[in-house]
Amino acid sequence: MSELRTRWFKEISQECPLAEYPRPQLERESWMCLNGSYDYAVTDKNAEKPESFGGKILVPFSIESAASGVEKALSPDERLWYRRFFTLSDDFKGKRTLLHFDAVDWQCSVWVNSVLVGEHTGGYDPFYFDITDALKECENELVVKVYDPTDSGHQQRGKQVNKTHGFWYTATSGIWQTVWLEPVNYCRIEKIKLIPDIDKGVIGVKVNTTCECGGKLFAKILDGDKVVFDGEISADAEIPVPDAKLWSPEYPFLYDLYLTLDCNGEKDEVKSYFGMRKFSIVKDDKGIPRLALNNKPYFQKGLLDQGYWPESQLTPPCDEAMIFDIEKMKECGFNMLRKHIKVEPLRWYYHCDRLGMLVWQDMVSGGEYIGNVLAGVLPNLSIHVKDNMYKSFKRGEPEWREEFRQELWRMIDSLYNCVSICCWVPFNEGWGQFDAKEIAIKVKELDPTRFVDHASGWHDQKGPDFKSMHRYIVPVTGPFWFTKKGRPYVLSEYGGYSWNIKDHVWNAKKSFGYIMFPNSEKLSAAYKHLHDVQIVRLIKKGLCATVYTQVSDVEFEVNGIYSYDREVLKIDKNILIETNKKLTY
Repeated sequence: MSELRTRWFKEISQECPLAEYPRPQLERESWMCLNGSYDYAVTDKNAEKPESFGGKILVPFSIESAASGVEKALSPDERLWYRRFFTLSDDFKGKRTLLHFDAVDWQCSVWVNSVLVGEHTGGYDPFYFDITDALKECENELVVKVYDPTDSGHQQRGKQVNKTHGFWYTATSGIWQTVWLEPVNYCRIEKIKLIPDIDKGVIGVKVNTTCECGGKLFAKILDGDKVVFDGEISADAEIPVPDAKLWSPEYPFLYDLYLTLDCNGEKDEVKSYFGMRKFSIVKDDKGIPRLALNNKPYFQKGLLDQGYWPESQLTPPCDEAMIFDIEKMKECGFNMLRKHIKVEPLRWYYHCDRLGMLVWQDMVSGGEYIGNVLAGVLPNLSIHVKDNMYKSFKRGEPEWREEFRQELWRMIDSLYNCVSICCWVPFNEGWGQFDAKEIAIKVKELDPTRFVDHASGWHDQKGPDFKSMHRYIVPVTGPFWFTKKGRPYVLSEYGGYSWNIKDHVWNAKKSFGYIMFPNSEKLSAAYKHLHDVQIVRLIKKGLCATVYTQVSDVEFEVNGIYSYDREVLKIDKNILIETNKKLTY
C-alpha cells in the first residue's frame, strides 16, 4: 500500500469521525452518530457470526483503507463482520428508533441484539431500518455482515478492482459512509421533494408522512431573518416565493425551509433548504442550442471529479477535505464538477449547494469490462453500435439490468433535492451500457427539471439531452451537424495532461497518464495551448460545456490539477483562471 496521505489524515477523529449531521435537507434536532471504533472479523463465506472479533476498525472507513486502521483487502470468498455496542440517550424514550446506513458496499445483513432487522443490496445508496422492537433498555449490540466481490461480481462498483492498475483503483468494501440513529415519532415526515419553478415564482413541496390520523402540515420559509411564507400547506403544495433570489454558482443563495407535522399536538419538525433555479436548453441568436441557467445561456466549465482520497479511498477523511476540493476548483474559475462514477455523502452536495458549484452526477457503472473493440477501437473511429446487445455489453442477465435500473432510480430519488445537481449521467463510455435512450427517457420522466447525458462519450443512441464526446490525445473537434437536431454538444471528458511529482505520487514506478510533462511550466503551457488552439474556438460553433480530466491525481493516475495528497497545484493558477474566463458565450 502507498504511504501517501493528505494533511487531514492525522486530524481524523478516532472517537467519532465525520460527526456532522449527515442529511442536511431533512434535519431533525435529535440524533446519535454511530461512527467510531467497531470490532471486526473476516470469515469464510459460509461462516455464521464469529464467536470472537479479533480486531478494531474505524467506521466509516473501508477495511482496505489506511484510515480504517486495518488496510487489508477483502476477497470475494470472505465475509466482513462488524460489531459494536451502544446505549440510547433519553432522547429516544417513547420514540421509534431508526438505524441509518448512508452507504455499505455491497450486500449487508444487520442484527440488533441477535434479531435480524434488515438486509440491503447496493453499495452507493442510503437505507435504514426501524429497530425499535429489537432494542433493550440497557446496552445494545449491533452486528453487520458484508459481502463484496468487487470486480468478481456483476454489481455496480465504479472503478474498484481487487488488483489495482492504471485507472482502476483500490476497492472500498463494507461500511463507507456514516452510520447513525434517529429518534422519531410514529407519525412523522418521511420524505420531502422540492421542485423550484422560477417561471411561476413558486417552490413545489411534496411531503410524504407516516401519519394516518389526519395530521396537519405547516411550512415556514426564511430569506435570512425575513419570513417569506408561514402557514399551513397540503402534502402537495406550491408555495409562492415572490421576487425570488435565483441560485447560481456566482450567487448561491439558499432559502431555509422548516416543516412541521402536527398530529393532535404531537409535532415532528424538520429543517431543510432549497434554491430557486432552472436548467433548460435554449437557442442562441444563431439558432444553436445552448445549456441555460435561469433561462439564459450559461457555459459550464467543469472538471472530472472522482472523489478519491489516498488514506480513505471513496470516503472523504473529513468535512474540511470535501470543502477544500470544491473551493479550490471554484477559485480556479470552474463552475461545474462531474461527479464521476461515484455517489458522495449528502454533505458534499450540501457544500456544492452553499458554495455554488454545479454538479453532473454519474450513475455508478457495473458489469465486466466490455473489451477493447467496444471500449476503444470503435469509439475512436466514431462508430457507435446499438446497446441492446446485452451480452456484448456484459449485461446478459435480465436481473442484472433490473438491478441497475432500481439503483439508478434510488440514486435520483435520494439526491433529487440537491440544488447544485444539473445533469444525470446514466452511462459512461459504454461500460455496462444497455437501452440508454429508453433509460434516459425514463430519467426525464422521473426528473424533467434536469439535463441527461444518456451515453457519455461513446455509443450514442441519440437520446436525451446531449451529443456527448470524449477526446484524449487526439485533437478536439465538434460534430456540429448534431446541433441542427436540437441536441447541445458537450465535451464531457478531455485533457488528462499529466505530471508525475516526486514525493506527491501514489506509485512513482507505475504512474499512468495520457500525455506526460516534466514540470509545471510545460504542463501549464500545454494546458493553455490546448484551450487557446482547440477548445475556445469551438464555443461559437456550438460547444456548450467542458469537463477537463481531472480535479486530482487518483492512485496510479497522475493527470490531476492537484496532486493526490492535495498539496501541489500542478497547473499555474493564473493560467487556469485566465483560461476559464475565455470559456464563455
